[in-house]
Amino acid sequence: MPFAFVSEISTTSWILSFLATFVIGLSKAGIKGIAIINVTFMAIAFEARQSTGIVLPLLVVADVMAVIYYNRHTQWSYVAKFLPWMIFGILLGSWVGMDLPEQVFKIFMVILIFLILAFIVWWDQKKVKNVPTHWAFASGVGTLAGFTTMVGNLAGPLSNIYFLAMRLPKNQFIGTAAWLFLIINVFKLPFHFLVWNTISAETLLLDLKLIPGILLGFVLGIKLVKMINEDFFRKMILVLTALGAVVILFK
Repeated sequence: MPFAFVSEISTTSWILSFLATFVIGLSKAGIKGIAIINVTFMAIAFEARQSTGIVLPLLVVADVMAVIYYNRHTQWSYVAKFLPWMIFGILLGSWVGMDLPEQVFKIFMVILIFLILAFIVWWDQKKVKNVPTHWAFASGVGTLAGFTTMVGNLAGPLSNIYFLAMRLPKNQFIGTAAWLFLIINVFKLPFHFLVWNTISAETLLLDLKLIPGILLGFVLGIKLVKMINEDFFRKMILVLTALGAVVILFK
């Protein structure tokens, strides 16, 4: 990628990129389920695989902000259950992800999301409000989340599903997800630098110019989260995750 990369970006791509970073800020502040919008905007503004390398450092910046703000709410037991399987999924994705047909990946992802969402809706209707405790649930969803985050920064819907199934309260949901994704996104960086070659000095320069969009989205997101009650938060995540799955299919 030539060093002139940043100066050659069109006005439309700049606008889409800024909107994407604004959405990243909103999402990391706690408006979960909308992260697919930033993935879509970046994929439109740039080549799809290249966009994953542009987005990843921005996600790390937003993760650090979320960890600083929500750290006191983190539930480390859930991080410990989910994280190893996400790492396994990332390793799997780095190995086979480059050769996976994109349309096959999209269809599989959407079907999976809707199946698990249907499970959670059914689970919510049960009078006994316990949570899935079998190891296969965390391992299966965690592996798929790791694979999808490596292939296309799309782990959000699956991690949302896991934390919804665990019935975490709003702030614990956000705080636990913040640490989980900071660890995961930092872990992914060497793969994008050394294996996929999607991060360079030029993409990092572009990221630096886009950070104000994250700050703006994060500040607004915090204010919105404070206005949302627990029951509405859960329903919002379910609806936005479902809408995100539809966007994945057609983007």
